[in-house]
Amino acid sequence: MGLHHVILIFHLLAAAIWVGGHLLLSVCYLPAALKKKDPHIILDFEKKFETLGMSSLVVLIITGIWMAYDFGVTFETWFSFSGGFEKVISIKLILLFLTFFCAVCAQFYIIPNLNETNIKKIAAIILSVTAIGITMLILGSTLRYGGI
Repeated sequence: MGLHHVILIFHLLAAAIWVGGHLLLSVCYLPAALKKKDPHIILDFEKKFETLGMSSLVVLIITGIWMAYDFGVTFETWFSFSGGFEKVISIKLILLFLTFFCAVCAQFYIIPNLNETNIKKIAAIILSVTAIGITMLILGSTLRYGGI
């Protein structure tokens, strides 16, 4: 087993935590919070998941960039969309930036003012980040066959 394979294993474990956590939040906790109009259900989950979730996101970023370089997709070729690998990695980077944008909006604008009347705003962020994570997972799976 080579170093690239070990890095891939860490990447997949981190993806399982990141995407799995957001799926759990979206499917199990969010519907209850919306039904009861209780933002504390979401906030309690976030409080428990934040350390593990953010750690997994850091691992995803580090291992993702590492593997991109292993595939020959260096900083200079990001967003070139010139080949299958470049397309996938470029799209995943754009989705990462969207995830970051959602996180900033949530942390600085939505969560500080979260209450029963604006709970749908955090729901939109949660569903967006979950959809982005699933999309990134699917895109990553195409790299085995040369990308898209």
